[in-house]
This record gives sequence, C-alpha cells and structure tokens, in this order.
Amino acid sequence: MGDWKDNAISGQGIYLWSDGRVYSGEWSSNMMHGKGTYKWQDGRMYHGEYANDKKNGFGVYVWVDGRAYLGNWSAGKQDNERVYILPNGSVRRGLYEGNIRKEWLKISEAEQADFKAKLADA
Repeated sequence: MGDWKDNAISGQGIYLWSDGRVYSGEWSSNMMHGKGTYKWQDGRMYHGEYANDKKNGFGVYVWVDGRAYLGNWSAGKQDNERVYILPNGSVRRGLYEGNIRKEWLKISEAEQADFKAKLADA
C-alpha cells in the first residue's frame, strides 16, 4: 500500500513481507528512505531514519525483552555514542569504536528522562 512513481514505491507506504515483517514509512525507488518503522514478527522494532534500505541517522531499536538502543546509525550499523535503556529502566551511555566500547559516559537524571521520553515516542 502506498505511493508509486515510475513503477516503484516512492513517498509514503506500507510493505508487508510473507514472514510477518512490516515496514511503514517513507520510500524512494523501492527502498526504505526517510523516516519509518520496521517491525519483526517476533516483536522487535526499529523506528527512525533510513537511507537506501539501511538504518541511517537517529533511530530507536527495541528488543523483545524490553532493552532499547537510542542513537545514530551509519549504513545499517550502530555508530559512535550509544544509549541503552534496560528492562529495569536503567540508562547507560557509552562511547564505541565499531562494536568495541571504549568507555561508559556519565549521564544526568534530566538526560535519562529525555531518553526515556524518546523511547516512549517510538
């Protein structure tokens, strides 16, 4: 369901895969491009920005167990500073190079509240 241009999904649209995955959001030339929400059948969810079918820019990824990642993505991978919200509500922020955490960063109560609000909006 959605907009078509030159025989390709462009603009706003929803795509349903046969295995239960769903993407609802912006498209360009048959690729997820812009803001959107991607849901897996097992309950995982990503809400954020895409570029050329890959997570790119700010986004929120939520696992089935309630853990959440808030931060930037680059070409489909988590990038630089990362914020994790654990199922118990605690918030951790770390600085990473690739997939290696270099250090945990301090985070104020106001920042924690802001990240939790962003998660609630996802």
